[in-house]
Amino acid sequence: MFATSVPARLSPPRLRHLGLRSVMMLGILSMGAASTTVRADPSVTLDRASISLGAFYAEPRINIGADTQFGRIDAPESNPNHTTIPRVKADLLIGDRHGLAFDYYRYDKSYTPTLTGQTTINGQPVSGTATANADLELDLAKLAYKWWLGEGNDTFGIGLGAAYYRAHLDGTASGIVNGQTASASDSISEHAFAPLLEVGWRHAFTPDLRMYAEASGIKKNGGRINGHIYGGNIGLEWFPFKNIGFVADYGISKIKLDRDSDNAREANLNVRLTGPSAYLKMRF
Repeated sequence: MFATSVPARLSPPRLRHLGLRSVMMLGILSMGAASTTVRADPSVTLDRASISLGAFYAEPRINIGADTQFGRIDAPESNPNHTTIPRVKADLLIGDRHGLAFDYYRYDKSYTPTLTGQTTINGQPVSGTATANADLELDLAKLAYKWWLGEGNDTFGIGLGAAYYRAHLDGTASGIVNGQTASASDSISEHAFAPLLEVGWRHAFTPDLRMYAEASGIKKNGGRINGHIYGGNIGLEWFPFKNIGFVADYGISKIKLDRDSDNAREANLNVRLTGPSAYLKMRF
């Protein structure tokens, strides 16, 4: 007898085994392609991660009007001396075109404006000159999710996020009331969250010398506090070392906040800060 060869047939388990191996191979190839994409270098205008520590040397212009527990104070625009405001920034790139951007600064200075307008102390109008010894604190923190467009030496970004701001004012007003010197003290504090919009442009002359321009807007409507905060700056980055560099820019921040509520005393705050900034920047 001669043995007759029978063509081998694949059983269902064998088919499933080959199918599983094929899926695994496709998965490995896909992961490899994705890994290659993730490891691709971003534009030379961007860093994977960075933190900047520095200060804003600002020329402030301040205007305050508020109803206090002892009466109304009105301070026309005053120009306190230049002041140094600590500031910290951080950026984290997610992939090649997305990222997070954080910015924080605090203004905490005292000033002595001359009071005019409808200023009253203990319910009585002030005659002659009245002054205030005030301490103003402003905190502003911003966190935005950014999308970067463009390649090579130029990128354009747009960011959406949220901002937190806090304003605190301690003051003592002094003036002549009914022919006698009178004074009174009060404290006002408010804080709120608001939506944030940011836009930016970055250009790289070389990987170690770059230019940027940024602008942001914060708008708060409704509730007890409303108003807006606008800002912008333009600057240069220079990295004499691979991971450590220096940043210099010139910027402006304009803050206008109003408190208007049936359950709270009205208050208006207008602050404008302009001047140069300098940072030590570390990139990773």
